[in-house]
Amino acid sequence: MTQVRFDDGGIEVDARLIGKALGMGPELVQAGLREGSITSLCERGIDEDAGSYRLSFYTRHRRLRLVVDEGGEIVRSSTVGSKDRPLPASFRKPGA
Repeated sequence: MTQVRFDDGGIEVDARLIGKALGMGPELVQAGLREGSITSLCERGIDEDAGSYRLSFYTRHRRLRLVVDEGGEIVRSSTVGSKDRPLPASFRKPGA
């Protein structure tokens, strides 16, 4: 499986990729998403960014941001944060 896959109107991201970036084992990713300790946001590009998606995953202390093309190839990836301090509000998902 590629790390990001579009399937039947949904997007699947490999838990190993998310877990590594957020500093946890992949087995904890799905549970974290279910219980809300990991939140996510998907944004579709428009105008000059049409055909790309920005996928963001947040914990209290870290943010993973992936920019992917329509084929699921990762164009850019960034992670910010540390386990010692919570992220500033400006780095977290709106409303979280």
